[in-house]
Amino acid sequence: MDRKAAKELLHMQSWLERVDEIVERGRDPYLTDDLLQEAGDSLMMKLGEAANRILELGVLAPDGVDWALAVANRNFIIHQYDEINRAITWQTLSVDLPEWRASLATLFRAASLALEAESADDTG
Repeated sequence: MDRKAAKELLHMQSWLERVDEIVERGRDPYLTDDLLQEAGDSLMMKLGEAANRILELGVLAPDGVDWALAVANRNFIIHQYDEINRAITWQTLSVDLPEWRASLATLFRAASLALEAESADDTG
């Protein structure tokens, strides 16, 4: 796996873990806490940007993952921030992104192994 793609995938993995932290707090706290909402927006924007880079690197998305959808979501959050519907962002954070995390697990493992192999080559 390409080093750049591996790094982007591992960034995505860590951001999806942060999404889990938001979701663990629950729907009601998310809907009433501006800071949690901003954190969720930030994570979705980062995921969208990483998806765009991964798409450009030619990494095929596994079933259940659509890179272009993440990019479109990023663009919406950035450009139509005044039209964000928090029920929809909660759905994305609590349902869609955990499904992505599960679908991407194989790519995350491959990315980790690729960077570990590269590190071993550099030290060996």
